[in-house]
Amino acid sequence: RLSLLGSEMCIRDRLYSIQQEQSVMNNKENLFIIRTYTKAELAHLYNPTVCIKVALQILRRWILFNLPLLHELEAEGYRARNRLLSPKQVATIVQYLGEP
Repeated sequence: RLSLLGSEMCIRDRLYSIQQEQSVMNNKENLFIIRTYTKAELAHLYNPTVCIKVALQILRRWILFNLPLLHELEAEGYRARNRLLSPKQVATIVQYLGEP
């Protein structure tokens, strides 16, 4: 069995602590939170590899061509010109499209 000196134990414990912090940060980054989003913000989360304008066009098409989603959003007060999506509207979008 290998025994560690005091300073080596501190280094090992510090490295372990850094790895744990990074793991927690990565989990927080991957966690999608239902809250108020701008339409552009949500569109970019769904389509991170394209510019905001194209991401908005894609999200708009997804909503327009998914009639049950569109009708439910409209019942919640959604209008095409709205820039903000309420938490309820975001939850509805996630229900139909999945998490970004």
